[in-house]
Amino acid sequence: EVQLVESGGGLVQAGGSLRLSCAARGFSFDDYAIGWFRQVPGKDREAISCIRSSGVWTAYTDSVKGRFTISSDNTKNTVYLQMKSLKPEDTAIYYCAAERFGCMNGPGHYYNYEYWGQGTQVTVSS
Repeated sequence: EVQLVESGGGLVQAGGSLRLSCAARGFSFDDYAIGWFRQVPGKDREAISCIRSSGVWTAYTDSVKGRFTISSDNTKNTVYLQMKSLKPEDTAIYYCAAERFGCMNGPGHYYNYEYWGQGTQVTVSS
């Protein structure tokens, strides 16, 4: 069964850091890109970062570039999102997702991704 499981969310003060994890089961990272998304009420799910197999290619949306770092440990089939200098506007539910041969020219769009995790809440207080 294809499954993605996020973890690592929580409550943090502005300026703090969190590391999110996305553990993938049931498919090979060799065949899929992994994206990180976030969603707040009333808005579409926003792509913020993605990574291709072996970390050859990574991409970020402008609002997180320089603050967030995506990485992968392919031996563990796990992708990480290291978030630093967090801002209240980063508050959202964060999801990871898998798209076959994705992450070609940027973080992409939610409607292109096939498999999704359950989400993990990140709350940044001011």
